[in-house]
Amino acid sequence: MKERTVRADTGFLEEVTDFINAELEGAGCPMKTLMQIDLALEELFVNIASYAYRDKPEGGDALIRIDVTDGIASITLEDGGIPFDPTAKVDPDPTAPLEEREIGGLGIFLTKKIMDEVRYEYRGGRNILTVTKKI
Repeated sequence: MKERTVRADTGFLEEVTDFINAELEGAGCPMKTLMQIDLALEELFVNIASYAYRDKPEGGDALIRIDVTDGIASITLEDGGIPFDPTAKVDPDPTAPLEEREIGGLGIFLTKKIMDEVRYEYRGGRNILTVTKKI
């Protein structure tokens, strides 16, 4: 398992994706799967950067872990921000007319569709979100 801690700031998104992509490419991940994981990772990291520390002017960090074992990529994003369980959010109805839809929530919905598993826990004052994908 490899890990990296970065500032929870959208300016660090490229560093996060480069870190994850290096591990996935080293494991022989197909390009289509790599792009799907990148899309989910971008959504999750941008959410942390945008919302997790909104009550702390000094901001905070995000710990990113990746493990690739037996063809399964497991990526964990951990932060010390406001508790938020994206798995508890009700999925939007993508077939509903636009004027009837709530703003937001499509990124989490998309992440749940792209990844094989999305798990959340709040432990020790930290949000821990783990996503897995067969590569």
